This record gives sequence, structure tokens and C-alpha cells, in this order.
Amino acid sequence: MIHRTILEWETIRYGDAADEIPAHAADRIAAVAAASPLAGREGGGILEHGRKALHARGVVGVIAAPGSVLEILPKIDIPGEDGDRATGSIRRRLVHMLGVALNLKIDAGQVTALDWQRETMLEILIRLFSEKLADALRQGMPRRYVERADDLPALRGRLDVKRQFTALAIEPSRLACSYDALTHDIALNRIMKAAVTRLSRSARTTDNQRRLSELAFAYADIAAVPRSALRWNDVVLDRTNARWRELLNLARLLLGERFQTTSAGGIDGFSLLFEMSALFEEYVARTLRRALIDTDLHVVTQGGRLYCLETADRQQLFQTRPDILIKRGDAVLQVIDTKWKRIVPGIDDPKRGVSQTDVYQMMAYSRVYQCDKLTLLYPHHAQSGSDEGLIADYAIKSSRDRLELFSIDVSRDDDIKARLASVCSLVVGRPGQK
Repeated sequence: MIHRTILEWETIRYGDAADEIPAHAADRIAAVAAASPLAGREGGGILEHGRKALHARGVVGVIAAPGSVLEILPKIDIPGEDGDRATGSIRRRLVHMLGVALNLKIDAGQVTALDWQRETMLEILIRLFSEKLADALRQGMPRRYVERADDLPALRGRLDVKRQFTALAIEPSRLACSYDALTHDIALNRIMKAAVTRLSRSARTTDNQRRLSELAFAYADIAAVPRSALRWNDVVLDRTNARWRELLNLARLLLGERFQTTSAGGIDGFSLLFEMSALFEEYVARTLRRALIDTDLHVVTQGGRLYCLETADRQQLFQTRPDILIKRGDAVLQVIDTKWKRIVPGIDDPKRGVSQTDVYQMMAYSRVYQCDKLTLLYPHHAQSGSDEGLIADYAIKSSRDRLELFSIDVSRDDDIKARLASVCSLVVGRPGQK
């Protein structure tokens, strides 16, 4: 098995060395990546399949093809660590961010530091899912009453009069019955079986394969349903099966209902991929919502949806959708846009690498939402030339509005709520405006 790990935006050359990937393996990996919706129309949105190397884009995760696995991890600086230790810590941070973004309480306590270093993120997620599912099944598989209709020799439940005197008119020995039956073959269990089946074809470690094999046996009597036909909306969670909520969310992630997973269509392979910009935005929004829970502020994500322009006949044009709005009541106090980009030191670039398009967009938000506090939020890194927190504060000409550059260190989660709340420090407790 060929296993290689690189960071987003890095390049891995073709070859047989430990830091290279054989050309035949690269071809298979690139084919699986190109089959993902995240690859875009040209197929290069995840990996650029060059003549001499593969070049990763801003998508992270695992791409598995026959005989080879390529893992792409986010660029997160881990202070005081390098090599395998840093790689293991990055995997841990990525899984933590996924847990926060998906509102999952991922208990990774049984995963040792050595496991984080030697197993891919996919294997770790498979392990967490399979162990959690096995624990849940020890308390019993969920079951519910499901309405059934059968032609039986004796009446069970209610008689379906219409069917009895039409389809069964010439067969009076059978009764058209409609009844409720208690069964395990329900939507929730079908989803769990689909996840087990899918992961069984992707797991590489012996322990994961063993656990999934045992789980497949437990779900042997549950109907096998294609991933595209799973009935997520039919799942009913109540006090009797509330413990399955996190498992359902984890299965949703692994089966491609959140962020991005793909079985690569007709390609023989599997990928579990995440667009880091979307993951960072969701991680920040959920953490910020928790941080502000005891204040008079609330967080609105992908909201607003106000338009920039209006025609003479009052037709609205150019709808806006800021990443995060900080509101008090109906008043917008702050607009935050998250950017999974590396800020550069001011000594190298007075603009700190900030996109001019991003500045124009924030100025438009200020006008449309009548908000004077604008924040571009970036991940902190060691080469940024500044400490975590406020990087720069600019006045927008001919207005009271200000644009901040702010960074947050995602390499650690200690005091993360307090550190993120400081992004809103000037609006917490401030009286309503405008």
C-alpha cells in the first residue's frame, strides 16, 4: 500500500522516494479526485495533475485508489513540533474542527498520539465511528412501528376494503390487511448499514476491518439501500434513541451529506474531502455562537441576503450573503468574513496580502447593512509577523466605518471561545445602533 501525506497547496513529485509518489499511483489518485464535485468542470479543483507532479489545492482530506492513498492536510502551524508529531497534531486539530462544525462530541480519548501519527484521518474517523456504533448497538438496535400492507389468510390490523373488493375479489381466501409492525428495518438502521458497507470497502487497518465486519453481521437483516436512495427525512429521533443523534451526524459526514464525500462515481476509489474555507467558516461560526451565548448578541450565518442595487421598477439585483453577522435584535453590529488564507507580514506587503476584492466586498456590506464594524478573520500562523488577535485596523475614507484584520490560532482549543469572543469585544454590551 502506497501512503503519502502532503499539506494543502503543496506539490508531490513523481518517483519512488519516500517523499514522492509513483506515477501510476498518482494517475489513479488524480482520477478519483477529478470525479469529485469539488474538482469543478475542468477536474483540477482538488489536484492539479501535472507532467512531473501532483499539486494540491485548498481542499483537504483523503483520496483512496487501488493500492494507494493520498492524504491532504490543512496548513496549521503546530508550535514546537515537526515531522510525524506535527502531522499527528494537525490530524487531531482537523478532526476537532469537524466535530465542532458538525456539532459532534467526538471522543478521541482512546486514540493515542502514536495512532494520530501513523493513521490517516480517514482511518481515525472510521475507528471513531465503528467504536461508537458498536457501543450503541450493545444497548440495542433501534426499532419502530412501521405501517405494512399484506394479503394474509387471517385479519391483522385493519381491512383494506378497497383492495379487498378489487384486487382480491376473486381470491376471498386472502384478506387485504393494513397493520403496524415493530421492526428494526427502519431508515436510521438503513443509513448505518450503508455507512458500514461503504467504509468496509475503504478501511485499511486490520482493527477497522474487523470491527466493520462485525457490524456488517449485526446489520445483516437490514435492507441494503443505495446511498442516493437513503431516506434521511424519515429518521425519527426521540427520547428512546436520542443517543443515535451524533452517530447519525457522523454517518451523514462519511456518506457525503455534509461538506463533501464522494465514492467517485464509476471510478474505483473513494474520497473524503473538505473545502477548508467552508469548514473554517462553520467552525468559527459555531464556536462564536457558543462564546456569545451569555450576551445580548446573536450570530447569523450566511444570512442577511440584502441586495446591493435596485432598478427603477424596484427589481432587486446582486444579493449579498456575508459569512457571519453579529446582531443585537434586528440591528447588525458587525460583519465578519472568514478567509482561510495566510496573512503576510506588513514588512513584506503593506496590504498584508489582503485581496482588493475582499476589501471592496466588505465596503459594500458596510453600506448595505449600515454597519460600521467590519472584520476579515484569518487563521493565525507563525510567519504572519504579528501575534494572534488584532492584526490591523483601518479607517474607510469618508465614513465612520472601520475594517479590521483579525487572526485566530486554530492549532489549540484552550480558551477558544474567549479568544474568538475578543473579535466582537467592541460590540459586546454596546447599546443598539442605527
